[in-house]
Amino acid sequence: MFSEPISITVNAIAQVMPRTSNVGQRSTYEKADATFNLTIEHLLTKSSRIRSVARFEQRAIVPDPLTSVNDWENIAISVVIDRPLIGFTAAQQDQLLTGFRAWLATATSDKLYGRES
Repeated sequence: MFSEPISITVNAIAQVMPRTSNVGQRSTYEKADATFNLTIEHLLTKSSRIRSVARFEQRAIVPDPLTSVNDWENIAISVVIDRPLIGFTAAQQDQLLTGFRAWLATATSDKLYGRES
C-alpha cells in the first residue's frame, strides 16, 4: 500500500488525500470535500497481464455557457501500465514512464485539449 495521505500539487496548491477505501488491490484517496480523488488499482487480465491504473480526478462547479447554470463536472487524468507477468523489470517500466512524462509537457497537453492526434 502507498503511505498516506497522498499529496498531489495542482496549481501550486497541495491536494492532500487520505485513503478512504481499500478493497483487494484497489485503493481510493479523497479530499474531505470530494473535490479531488485518486484511485489506484491493479488487475490481472485474462491474457495473464497486469494492468495497473492510477486515475486522478477533480470535481468542480462549472458554468454552462448556454444556460448560465452552474453544475458539478469532473475531469480526470489516467495512467495505465499494461505489462506481462514476467519479462520487464521495474527499471524498464520506470524508463518508459519517465520518457512518457517528458513527452507529456504543456505543449502536448494543449494539443490533446485541442483534440490533435
